[in-house]
Amino acid sequence: MPFTRRHFLGYGGATLAGLPVLTFLGCSRPPDASRADAGERAWEEHLRTLETRVRQTMTDLHVPGVSIAIIRDARIAWTKGFGVRDQSTGLWVDEDTIFSAQSMSKPVFAYRVMKLVEQRIIDLDAPLTRYTTDIFVKNDPRLNEITARRVLSHTTGLPNWRSKDDPLRINFAPGSKWSYSGEGYHYLQSVVTRLTGHTDKTHCRTFEMDYRVCATDFSDYMEANLLKPFGMTRSGYELTDAMRQNMAGRHDKTGALMAQKTGTAVDVARYGSAGSLMTTARDYARFLIEVMQPKPADDYRLNAATRAEMLKPHIAVEPSPVKMSWALGWQIWHMDQGDILAHGGDDDGWHCESMCSLERKTGFVILTNGEGGTGMIWNELLKPLVADFLFA
Repeated sequence: MPFTRRHFLGYGGATLAGLPVLTFLGCSRPPDASRADAGERAWEEHLRTLETRVRQTMTDLHVPGVSIAIIRDARIAWTKGFGVRDQSTGLWVDEDTIFSAQSMSKPVFAYRVMKLVEQRIIDLDAPLTRYTTDIFVKNDPRLNEITARRVLSHTTGLPNWRSKDDPLRINFAPGSKWSYSGEGYHYLQSVVTRLTGHTDKTHCRTFEMDYRVCATDFSDYMEANLLKPFGMTRSGYELTDAMRQNMAGRHDKTGALMAQKTGTAVDVARYGSAGSLMTTARDYARFLIEVMQPKPADDYRLNAATRAEMLKPHIAVEPSPVKMSWALGWQIWHMDQGDILAHGGDDDGWHCESMCSLERKTGFVILTNGEGGTGMIWNELLKPLVADFLFA
């Protein structure tokens, strides 16, 4: 089975499964000042090694552009852009360059849903049918068993995306097992919009299997209630003229520029919660910091109890070379050195990954704009990023 974000599989994960506990943990400790100096020297050397590896792999795998942010002590300690936004312009990637985050959109949406739960606008364990008259799956009473919790933990039984080969249906009893589902996120997004937003029924389009979707104000809602409050000022869901000035282009496996997908309000109504977020590495790192070391609870930030509910394991995911479970909106890797909170994203020409250690207050974000980004992240960069920065 090939690697997908729905399963943590062999060619990248197998190397992580055997990651040793860092050798300095068992050594005698030098005086504090010497240890600090040694730590800074090691940090700088790891950065130099990482830069060299990134540049070489970009050449080998024809990845035109990469952006990375690294979190240390719950702050953005390092960011760097590599290569070009797109091959047609030759403009350099910098810290303001925007990439498609694809499925890294899901934790952002999950965070806002948990705030709605906290505000008692939606019940985490109530059937979503309580909040809408739309019948998402016809002729199946198990639709009444799909809840926000089951959507966020991917236990709805719905397919990832409907297609001729995988039609929209409930494939198992909701809550009984795990199966990644973008359709579940879309269903929950439609409920959130019904509760908090507006739908423009004069602006509609058909998607997979003649599924008709109308534009909504989901983009404005997420911008007002999460992106701006969290300082994610260069992120958004609809592709505006301002965003186009800094937007990277996606490229195929040879490094050739591909057509940019549209980012309209109708597209966002269909895919927004599951994969429409466009962001920078620095902006997404700001989101991770809010998760790992939040400011006091307010209208936008979760209180401690809700945050704990979101981040605890809800269902085991098997099989995998690394023990894993799923929280609400997040994947958790249970490793010898500690748990990793993770989510990535993939589409043709876009590949990205984000990870953090809540215990160590460390993390990283890596965004790429080439089809070779999958191999780059999972074969070449993930192991050193985890060993040298996440668990350092």
